[in-house]
Amino acid sequence: MARTFLRGGALALSVLALAGCAEEPESGAKPSASASESATSGAGGTAGSGGGSADAGEFGVSPLANDDGTKPGLAPLTSDADKETGLKVIEEVTTKSRGSSSGYDRKKFGYAWMDTADGVPLAGNGCDTRNDLLARDGKDLKYRSGSDCIVISMNLNDPYTGKEIEWRKEAAAKVQIDHVIPLSYGWQMGASTWDEAKRKQLANDPLNLVPVDGPTNGSKSDSGPASWLPPSEEIRCSYAVRFAQVALKYELPVTTADKTTMREQCEA
Repeated sequence: MARTFLRGGALALSVLALAGCAEEPESGAKPSASASESATSGAGGTAGSGGGSADAGEFGVSPLANDDGTKPGLAPLTSDADKETGLKVIEEVTTKSRGSSSGYDRKKFGYAWMDTADGVPLAGNGCDTRNDLLARDGKDLKYRSGSDCIVISMNLNDPYTGKEIEWRKEAAAKVQIDHVIPLSYGWQMGASTWDEAKRKQLANDPLNLVPVDGPTNGSKSDSGPASWLPPSEEIRCSYAVRFAQVALKYELPVTTADKTTMREQCEA
C-alpha cells in the first residue's frame, strides 16, 4: 500500500481534544512477500520516497508550522517573534500536581507502534507508527526489498543532540522514538481516567513522537521538562512548545515546575 503523509490543513489545537519512553519493538509493519534485506533508496518529501520536505531545515520544521505533527523533525525557534509566539502557546497550558503512577502499564496505551489508533494522522496507512516516523524524519532512506514500509537504513539529524546519526536496522536501538509527553507522565496527569482509544492516540500521534538518539531518549524516562531537557540548548524552546502543543491537544495539565521550566526556555 502506498503511504502518503498529510500536508497542511492542521486543525486548531482547541478543536483537537481527541478521544515514555524506552524504545519498544516494531510491530504492525506490513512488508510485501519478499523478506530480503536488499534495499531500495528513496529521495524526496513523502513517506516511501525518502522523508523530509522542501521547507524543512537541517532538523526539520518549526513546531509553530507543524501543529499536526505530520511534517518532519523539530527545528529550533531562534527569532524573538517566534519565541514570543511559543510563549503564548505555553501559557495556555493548565497546571496541577503530578498524580500517582499506580496502575500504569504500557499495554493500556495499546500495543507498541500500532497502525490502528483511530483519529490521528498516518494511522491506517498500512505501516506501523515507528516506521512512519523514521520515514518522516529520516533522509537517504533505504527500505526492505519489496516493502515501502520497513526502513532498514537512514541518516537522521537528531534535534535533541544536534548530531547526525547513521542508522541501520541491525542496531535498531541507536535511534528511538521519543514520546514528547511520556506515556507514564500522561497517565499521572490524567490519562489514567481516559478510555483506551484516547490513550492509543497519545501513544501513536505523530505530534507526540520524534525519532532521536537512543541513549539520550533512555535518559529521559518519564520526566517532565523540569527534570529533563534535550542536551542541545538550541532546541529547548521548540521542545517546550511541542510539549505544550501535545498537552493542549489532549487537555493534559503539566506540573507548575514543568510549566515554569517551559517558559524559561523561550524567554529572552
